Amino acid sequence: MGLFNNIKFFVLCHGILQLAQLLVSGYLKGSISTIERRYGLSSQKSGLLASFNEVGNTVLIVFVSYFGSRVHRPKCIGIGAIIASMASFLIALPHFISGKYHYTDDTGDTTKHVSGLCQAVTNHQAASSNQTCQETQSPANNAVFPILLLGQLLLGIGAVPIQPFGISYIDDYANKNNSPFYLGILFALTVIGPALGYLLGSILLRFYVDFNTMSPAEIVLERKDPRWVGAWWLGFLLAGTLLFLTSLPYLFFPRSIITEETVESSKESQTEKLKEKQEVESDTTHDLSLLQFLKKFPNIMLRTMRNPIYLFVVLAQVNLSAMVAGLATFMPKYIERQFTQTAAFSNIMIGGLNIPSAILGIMAGGTILRRYNLSVKASAILCSSAVLLSIVFALPLLFLGCPTQNIAGINPANSESFTKYQNCSLICSCSDEAFNPVCGSDGVEFRSPCHAGCKIGIDNLTQNYTECACVGPVGSQGYAVSGKCGKHCSHLLIPFMFFSSLTCFLASLSQTPSFMMILRTVMPEDKSFALGIQFMLFRVLAFLPAPVLYGSAIDSTCILWGKKCNKNTSCHYYNLNFFRQRFLGLQIFFLFGGLVFFMFSFLVLKRMHSDKQNQEKMNICTNEKQKLKDFTTKSLPFDDSK
Repeated sequence: MGLFNNIKFFVLCHGILQLAQLLVSGYLKGSISTIERRYGLSSQKSGLLASFNEVGNTVLIVFVSYFGSRVHRPKCIGIGAIIASMASFLIALPHFISGKYHYTDDTGDTTKHVSGLCQAVTNHQAASSNQTCQETQSPANNAVFPILLLGQLLLGIGAVPIQPFGISYIDDYANKNNSPFYLGILFALTVIGPALGYLLGSILLRFYVDFNTMSPAEIVLERKDPRWVGAWWLGFLLAGTLLFLTSLPYLFFPRSIITEETVESSKESQTEKLKEKQEVESDTTHDLSLLQFLKKFPNIMLRTMRNPIYLFVVLAQVNLSAMVAGLATFMPKYIERQFTQTAAFSNIMIGGLNIPSAILGIMAGGTILRRYNLSVKASAILCSSAVLLSIVFALPLLFLGCPTQNIAGINPANSESFTKYQNCSLICSCSDEAFNPVCGSDGVEFRSPCHAGCKIGIDNLTQNYTECACVGPVGSQGYAVSGKCGKHCSHLLIPFMFFSSLTCFLASLSQTPSFMMILRTVMPEDKSFALGIQFMLFRVLAFLPAPVLYGSAIDSTCILWGKKCNKNTSCHYYNLNFFRQRFLGLQIFFLFGGLVFFMFSFLVLKRMHSDKQNQEKMNICTNEKQKLKDFTTKSLPFDDSK
């Protein structure tokens, strides 16, 4: 079992495990809009789903702070990873119990596609609708959202010991010179993992959701169809399997291993480890019982929070973390809706551009800090400058987007057009639940061929609906093309991604310097505890509420909710101007909050530096006066004798 006594092998295992765990997180956020469409969730609900894994983390973080050096850390990591893998499988479970995905005009006829046309409702259609409602209201479908929430909760609980126990284990048994390198690898994976999750989503969402139960000939939807749902569940099975396999080696690692040493400096290494051991023993919380620790927790927390630099820097980081949590969850959906792109393409944009830009920003911030050996005050200036520049480059994003398309009877909703389109849909007995967008020859979009008054279905050669009474001037009959009306602003996607990536890069410059500000301004014995409080505040103030807040802001811009069995489902159409302003407005709001608190920290440091200089001047003056007094006292007898 010599392999399991090697810290390098532990680092390798932990890197792969952490990658798999974060892969699940990134994949979920990349699939969130698809899950919304599949199960008719609002953005607020999907935001709650995305943040729910933080609940388990938040509840257990205090116990992790206490049990950090008192338990068999590798086994705890392995058990946690097994729980997380089971949670990943649980998240995929709704696909297998909720039955086949049904969408508007799903006839199962692969030879022609003529449903949803302008015609009277038949008994067959009514019976089919009742059957669909019975399936939708079945216990299996009602249990979907609770199952997803439970999976996320368990995923958060399983992830609790992975990073803190792994980092402390490596720091305890790695050589002092190698420890920063090993930890640097793990920190890099915390960003690479979600990026791979988005990229995995871009691949798997190209497959139809029910490809495992349907033949290719039965799949009639195209990927660009707004009703398309990709195989969101497949990634959770793959990531869950990887998590389970990578958890197994931890069951064989010992509680403690031989400390890594270099041949050249074995004595120095042992001396350093002895010092580290003494530091651990000097920790005021190490020898406390759990009850004593819980009683002392509020006092230690208050003592830490009274440090103004620590408080302001953590609040700045909370603002930036809230921005990241919201953007990571809903930016793929924003690109989908704003620029009419597929979910797969949107994930490529996030995983291939935005996240790599954040990685470069983190690396650049650390390089600047190390190269110029910045002081705490200089670090505050760097953080403030980086966030200020990110705000400057985020402002143009508010103007890079598409206007809301002209949708019949919805937008623009003037009285003349509303009456015209309402009469058409009434004559055709169109269902309020119908959603199969078509673009009329007059440039107006209709939510279904029925709402366009089309009487003849798709021509296989031209892909058109014909004899559409609602298309064009009253009294004429135009045609409609299947799909949404193309927005003539796709050229704005490239500058949008440029400014978005640049904003990510600049905001990420502050991450490493801000962490160093915290480590340099708290008492040595409180460092680990201060970081624990910091991550707890991240979860409570940023990761938990931010996705829900962003989701609520997005829902407030909806102009047409989907309906199924007289219940609202996911949103079909948004006011894109409001969507852009509120979604990106929140981003700028949180960036501004981060800037304000970084500026506060700089002002406090400046005042402390000024007070220190004044104190030094006062000490110098006092010393000079004392010297003069001593000199005068010694000189007086000599003068009197004269």
